Order: sequence, then structure tokens, then C-alpha cells
Amino acid sequence: MAFLSFLLGEKKKSASVAKERLQIILAHERSGRGSSRADYLPKLQQELMAVISKYVKVSPGDVKVSVEKQDNFEVLEVKIELPDEVR
Repeated sequence: MAFLSFLLGEKKKSASVAKERLQIILAHERSGRGSSRADYLPKLQQELMAVISKYVKVSPGDVKVSVEKQDNFEVLEVKIELPDEVR
């Protein structure tokens, strides 16, 4: 069965695709910007808002994106406040 999946390919789940895209965006931003890295956060927040709005009714204030430096790492934090009742 695994051999067939290898040959035919396996459809990736949307969560893993989104994670890979975020990793690529962050790697690109880190390598090319120097100290002005945080200027991509508003655009990232808008794009997340657009995707989330397809599935759940949320307001712009319900999605918050930030980057924090902890030791030698940068941490991307995404907070999404979902309503009690989903569409």
C-alpha cells in the first residue's frame, strides 16, 4: 500500500500545506530583510483572515499575529479567537 502511495502520490492535508507555506514565507523574510522583518505581519494577518473567514465568521480583531524573540529563536505567534458557534 505504501508503494502505491509513493508511485501515485498522496494528497497532502490542507493543514500541512499551510504549515509548509508559512515556513517558506518566514524563511524568505528572515533571509532577505535584516531588521525590518516585522513588516510582513500585517499582510500575513490579512491573508490568514481571508482563509479563516471562508470557514468561520470572525472579525479582524479576532486574528492576531506577532513575532517574539526568545533566546536565539524567533517565535511566530498566531492567536485566533473563534466564536462559540461555528457556521
